Amino acid sequence: MADRRAVQTVPILPCPDLDEALDFYGALGFTTAFRQVRPNPYAVVRREGWELHLSGIEGFDPEQSYASAIVVVPDAEELYAEFAAGLRAARGRVPLKGIPRLLRPRRKQGTVAGFTLVDVGGNWLRFYRAGDVEGADDEGAVGLARVLLGAARQGDAHGDEQRAATLLEKGLQRHPDAPAPDRVEALVYLAELRIRLGEDDRARELLAEVARTPLTHDERASAEPSLTVGDELRARLALEP
Repeated sequence: MADRRAVQTVPILPCPDLDEALDFYGALGFTTAFRQVRPNPYAVVRREGWELHLSGIEGFDPEQSYASAIVVVPDAEELYAEFAAGLRAARGRVPLKGIPRLLRPRRKQGTVAGFTLVDVGGNWLRFYRAGDVEGADDEGAVGLARVLLGAARQGDAHGDEQRAATLLEKGLQRHPDAPAPDRVEALVYLAELRIRLGEDDRARELLAEVARTPLTHDERASAEPSLTVGDELRARLALEP
């Protein structure tokens, strides 16, 4: 009997321009293992033992892509950092909106922790950490922290940034006495969503509110990851034309 553990599924992702796709995946640390021009444009890219197949389709519209793949990796946050570094080196910044874009690691309500990559073909690659239990941290989340989980699911997992922003705006109003680290995290994520929606002025207002939020020493330590993201967003906005 054949060893069923050897079964492997490899997604084939459409793209309008194979050269552009290969450049993009090259920035993420992939190498081109195979490429053909005829009878149809096709390529295989590999990175540390796993691979993706790319199919060039003339006239393909990335905005209309429904393709998606789940990738389970040992450490989603480490891989995100490597992808982000590669994109900064190749493009000068990490793209947050449009196609392509890379969305930072975040836990979404009802799902495991991970991050999302939308490539140049509009294909959604959802990276999750191996061994995570779905919804494991959801039961203890209350108030604004729970609103944040729901907003992340809408904004990152579903791609509905407007709905996610609306949830957060209402949640911040409904929970004015939320713990300061939760409020900072919500404000920073809301600022990121506003940037993705093209509302830079509103994002600046939100980041200014983050700067005005009083934090004790322990609260600042807890909020440090969000504060770091806030600093990155401020730097990004300062470079916006």
